Amino acid sequence: MVWDYREGELFEIWEPENQSLPFVFNSPHSGRIYPRSFTDRSKLDENAIRRSEDHFVDELFFSCVGFGAPMLAANFPRAYVDVNREPYELDPTMFEGRLPPYANTASVRVAGGLGTVPRIVGENMDIYRSKLGVEEAMERIEVIYKPYHAALRRLIARTHARFGRAVLIDCHSMPGNIRISGSGVRPDFIIGDRYGTSASSELSRLALKLLEEQGFVAVRNKPYAGGFITEHYGRPARSLHALQIEVNRSLYIDEASLKKKADFDKVMLSIKSFIQSFSNEVCRGGGDISLAAE
Repeated sequence: MVWDYREGELFEIWEPENQSLPFVFNSPHSGRIYPRSFTDRSKLDENAIRRSEDHFVDELFFSCVGFGAPMLAANFPRAYVDVNREPYELDPTMFEGRLPPYANTASVRVAGGLGTVPRIVGENMDIYRSKLGVEEAMERIEVIYKPYHAALRRLIARTHARFGRAVLIDCHSMPGNIRISGSGVRPDFIIGDRYGTSASSELSRLALKLLEEQGFVAVRNKPYAGGFITEHYGRPARSLHALQIEVNRSLYIDEASLKKKADFDKVMLSIKSFIQSFSNEVCRGGGDISLAAE
């Protein structure tokens, strides 16, 4: 069995009493239920296997629900299935048996060990003791990946139908050692819009401005421009905008112990303030922000 439902639901959808914002928040990598059948097959200990997790990101952004936007969050871990990939980005060296011909076996992400079913976590730490059966990979995609994306599509479609526009905020975290190439700057936040293709540039500039006003170092697209989710769901010409937001983990957790720092609540409140200001500006069209089809 790919997922034991006694361990919990695959994902959570937190809904406001009344959706008053044209926003959907998504936390695809903060899942922290590690199936026993998975950990038993891993060569990593319970701490090491969490190195790719977006620790507590669902908690950091949860205030969006109180402001009137739904939030989708994974319970399954990214190390088990990564929904921020194409459905069949798979590394043939990981599996016993032949992958289907439609599998993407040559992407940069697959080469790096970070496909739909990842081979590694963190800094090139192999997850598995031995190869997996191809059937198991296919089952994870059918049982976990596809239902997750179906839920996300429904939330976006409902929001778009209600408001005539939708803004997806894809919430992530990044390691504390990330630096901007050529400058050595350590960003606190990175706003990704796939180099202007997944959201209007006004949205990205507004997000950067509001974060900088809080004293954070915020940059755009480097080194993270957004993954499959941002690219796949962002269609600005159809009034569908998708932004990826990366939070530097060192702001709020000890990256060795993976425990919350004393500043966790402070960072969470800063993000709450950001969400409130950002959504208010977007909804009233301040700063020459247009979410209409371009």
